[in-house]
Amino acid sequence: MPLALLALAIGAFGIGTTEFVIMGLLPQVADDFGVSIPTAGLLVTGYALGVVIGAPLMTVLGTKIPRKRMLMLLMGLFILGNLLSAVAPNFSVMLIGRVVASLAHGAFFGIGSVVAAELVAPDKKAGAIAMMFTGLTVANVVGVPLGTLVGQSVGWRVTFAIVAGLGVIGLAGIAKLVPDLPKPEGVHLRHELAAFKNAQVLLAMAMTVLGFGGVFAAITYIAPMMTHVAGFADGSVTWLLVLFGLGMVGGNLVGGKFADRALMPMLYVSLGALAVVLAVFTVTAHNKIAAAVTIALIGALGFATVPPLQKRVLDQAHGAPTLASAVNIGAFNLGNALSAWLGGIVIAAGLGYTAPNWVGAALAAAALVLAILSAALERRTSTRGAVVAGGTPSEQLTAVHH
Repeated sequence: MPLALLALAIGAFGIGTTEFVIMGLLPQVADDFGVSIPTAGLLVTGYALGVVIGAPLMTVLGTKIPRKRMLMLLMGLFILGNLLSAVAPNFSVMLIGRVVASLAHGAFFGIGSVVAAELVAPDKKAGAIAMMFTGLTVANVVGVPLGTLVGQSVGWRVTFAIVAGLGVIGLAGIAKLVPDLPKPEGVHLRHELAAFKNAQVLLAMAMTVLGFGGVFAAITYIAPMMTHVAGFADGSVTWLLVLFGLGMVGGNLVGGKFADRALMPMLYVSLGALAVVLAVFTVTAHNKIAAAVTIALIGALGFATVPPLQKRVLDQAHGAPTLASAVNIGAFNLGNALSAWLGGIVIAAGLGYTAPNWVGAALAAAALVLAILSAALERRTSTRGAVVAGGTPSEQLTAVHH
């Protein structure tokens, strides 16, 4: 594997760290700026919405710019946003910094995947892409817990300054190690947009929003939930996030393995189990050991949905998957934003720090309903196609009209 992949992995590590580390630092940020926990949760919502907007916007822009230069531009935005967060004099400026950093997220993974695949032989493309995404996975096991520990020990501003430094390393690595690649030829935006006329593509993205939103409804408020309800010390949030990260790694591997074998059954199992576990979390959150086990399960079940959901979008948008793939990354973050907002609402309503778990369970259950609906629609379409292909002319006409 070429060293250029290491530069891409470092960038992915930084992006993954900055996205998730804020959850372990919400109480500290809220105290420093004198805002409530639900208001501080807007830092999660704002980042997620920035990814939703930035993923398609930056991907379209990237079709007009050489890929190496585009990756460097994206890392520049990432560095700027994290520096702005680190020195923010008030909450509003920090929120702006989070949004600026988020604009790089979706397009970096979308364009970075294409670059990684082009750097290796055809039979190693999947491994190259996986190596880049390893940076994101490792961020949740190492970067986020360490960033949380640093933030709780010497201040959250130091955490964001360090993350900006990771961005500088990633930018330097891309500039030095990634070869100059020509801008893509023959890319037509109209053709890419046509994929969104497919109802199955839209259903898959809706499943992404609701399914992954279920995870973030609980995890966004994990710090106050674990300290105020379970009785953990502030410092314990760090290793709880390690458990969540380890669950993510395991779930992602299992989801990827079984998505190629039986995609829809994998979605049924993971979404159904996620809904149950999130509902149970309202009870287990009151016991330290049970809460720790549940957090690991949420990470595993939540990320077991990621490979099948992403593959579902790619399968249904075949022929024009680039923009659809980037938008689906935005859909994950739209789910993050929706659930963080809804979680803040139920907390602000006085329902307690465990109330977001019920929100998450409802979102995951709704995603399961959509998965069942999507499969039924697909079977119906296939049946009609078989009738039209094999029937008499009059039967074919009747099938088309009905």
